[in-house]
Amino acid sequence: KLKNLLELLPEHDLPEDVKSKHCKRCVVVGSGGILHGSELGHLLNQFDVVIRLNDAPVQGYTDHVGNKTTIRMTYPEGAPLSEHEYPPASLFVAVLFKSVDFNWLQAMVKNETL
Repeated sequence: KLKNLLELLPEHDLPEDVKSKHCKRCVVVGSGGILHGSELGHLLNQFDVVIRLNDAPVQGYTDHVGNKTTIRMTYPEGAPLSEHEYPPASLFVAVLFKSVDFNWLQAMVKNETL
């Protein structure tokens, strides 16, 4: 089942502007509220790679968490519901480990209901 599913997926790499950098500065932004009120958004946006975890919201919090997203990593049940949380220039990385996660991915790729 996994082999068949992997054949359905397109291959992707980091965006060219990130791959071409010799020294990459990365930051991981979690989904907790610790950055709320920090006003660190401008600083976080300066990193070459911004990895956001789970459903860490951006819209409405950009002053605190920035608005740059290079990679969004999440379990399927932690995926943001809003399409606005998936910028077209960022990569979505699904962290799959349960059989239901693989069913979810297949439904997403084939545009099926789950």
